[in-house]
Amino acid sequence: MGNPFIHVELQTQDVGKARRFYQDLFDWRLQDVPGMAYTMIDAGEGTGGGLMQAKQRDIPPQWIPFISVDDVRASTERARALGATIVKGPAEVPGYGWYSVIVDPTGATFGIWRREDSVKEMPER
Repeated sequence: MGNPFIHVELQTQDVGKARRFYQDLFDWRLQDVPGMAYTMIDAGEGTGGGLMQAKQRDIPPQWIPFISVDDVRASTERARALGATIVKGPAEVPGYGWYSVIVDPTGATFGIWRREDSVKEMPER
């Protein structure tokens, strides 16, 4: 498969409560990313994830799956041409990569991600 799911991100208004709940429920290892308001989730096997404060108060907490792409700009424009709504992006996470958040024509939200070739390593998960 050419474009696998690679990351799942929780955006919530209560990061502390979410951290406690998921860590206690699943025994996930959580590690804050230095210099960012972001927590990496190590679920052990399978796809990892992240946890962050939602930027908008009017959006309910949600999990967003991210899919790997070779070119975020081209994939974002192709999604738009196919009827998607672009919520964010293409946007850079300096030193890590590029992403967009997209709502498909059925209303489902997902993200796309391209890691920089010269990316610094994310903290151990």
